[in-house]
Amino acid sequence: MRAYDENKLTNIVLIEETDTFLNADFITQEQADCIKNNLPVFKSQNNLLLRLAFFILGSLLYASICGTISIIGVQIGEFYFNFCFYLFAIIGWIAAEFLARENYKNYGIDDAFILGSILNLAIAIGITSDQFELVIAIFVAIASFLLYKRFLHLLSLLTFCFASSATFFYALLEIGTIGKTILPFATLLFGILFYLFTKRKLAHLQHLFYHKGLVLANSFCLILVYLSCNYLVVRELSSQLLGVYLEPDQDIPFAFFFYFFTIAIPVLYLVLALKTKDKIVLWIGVFCVAFSIFTIRYYHSLLPIEIAITLGGILLFSIASFSIKKLKNKISGITFEVDKLTQKKDLINAEALVAVAAFGIKPETKIEESSLKFGGGDYSGGGASGSF
Repeated sequence: MRAYDENKLTNIVLIEETDTFLNADFITQEQADCIKNNLPVFKSQNNLLLRLAFFILGSLLYASICGTISIIGVQIGEFYFNFCFYLFAIIGWIAAEFLARENYKNYGIDDAFILGSILNLAIAIGITSDQFELVIAIFVAIASFLLYKRFLHLLSLLTFCFASSATFFYALLEIGTIGKTILPFATLLFGILFYLFTKRKLAHLQHLFYHKGLVLANSFCLILVYLSCNYLVVRELSSQLLGVYLEPDQDIPFAFFFYFFTIAIPVLYLVLALKTKDKIVLWIGVFCVAFSIFTIRYYHSLLPIEIAITLGGILLFSIASFSIKKLKNKISGITFEVDKLTQKKDLINAEALVAVAAFGIKPETKIEESSLKFGGGDYSGGGASGSF
């Protein structure tokens, strides 16, 4: 099912771990080079800007291939237009297979052909089904999942997450008013079940190269769960889908539950992140807190924006200052100590500068003794003893 050699996929994970231990100074550069030289891997591009440049180049190559075929195929007439996007999708898959055989993975060019294949299939299904959203979402979900399983392509997995959610969304809309009414609760249940499934897969992971994909899907579920019953999302969707117009002083049904959910879920995520020491969940929790504040302020503007931002900044600064002072001397559990396994040296130096400037945390320094000795000299003006 996979287009790549399993040993090389595992080697990628081992090399990433090698870089982690090298940055933490647990191994030397010589040891890291020795490990990397003995682990064959793919031709990949780790520089995001270069990968983006190769992606643009691959997109132009893909477009030129499809354009050349279209110059010939347009002579057929309308029949060619009905099936040409299916042909373009197949061309993208074939090109991705060729690049996989040539040992390219995450290089940028392969990204262009894989994502282009999904896009062309979506256009083709849209033309065939007369833009039926549910059918488009189903086929995109299936194709993106197959491409992920075949090429271990994370962007395809992210596309699958969006497409599967869209499939569930449009399926509920097809039910009618009942589906639209239960949409927030059904989406919440869908997100929780999807989260538990990915969490179970992570706990029983057999192949290391699937770890990133499962973490991505797991993080997507957390965001989906929060947005499913966020007050702003539910209220605006109710207005669009059910045609319910609410005055500024009116509320949607079960408004208390949605307000409680909007406030409680970010707190739950933050507590979960601190308990499990999961930085991804922590960042998701911070995002949810920010969006919850935006949600409440969108409907209940108690203070002018400049005063609200100022007070919010003071509050966040106070919380950060209090937390650092409480945690800076702890060496276990939740601590402010540097995590050598995950933080790079340049980031550590930046944090040290911020800590010194903001909180007065001064590192202990030792002045090195100079090798140049000054003393009482015996030549003209050369010493401190005054002798000539």
